[in-house]
Amino acid sequence: MAKKASKPKSISKSDILNALAEKTGQSRKEAGAMLEALESVISENVSKGPGIFTLPGLLKIYVHARPATKERTGTDPRTGQPRTYPAKPAKKVVKVKALKKLKELI
Repeated sequence: MAKKASKPKSISKSDILNALAEKTGQSRKEAGAMLEALESVISENVSKGPGIFTLPGLLKIYVHARPATKERTGTDPRTGQPRTYPAKPAKKVVKVKALKKLKELI
């Protein structure tokens, strides 16, 4: 029986810390402190600040206000029967947009 091809796994936090420490010449603990500081800067800007954070050339993280939707009737795609879709309240969602340098890496 043939094995399924496994999906490539994402890099772990530990691997990120090791790579940052190696590339910057700092200790792993200092790299961890840098990563935590970056996390706090992002959270301050997105939640309490202007609602946008840009890592120059790589990505933009921003808050998008999704409007409320009214209750509506439609057709169930599986059965073809009429169905009522419930209303959804307005909410804020976080979106990430890749910028030029990140797009060019692919």
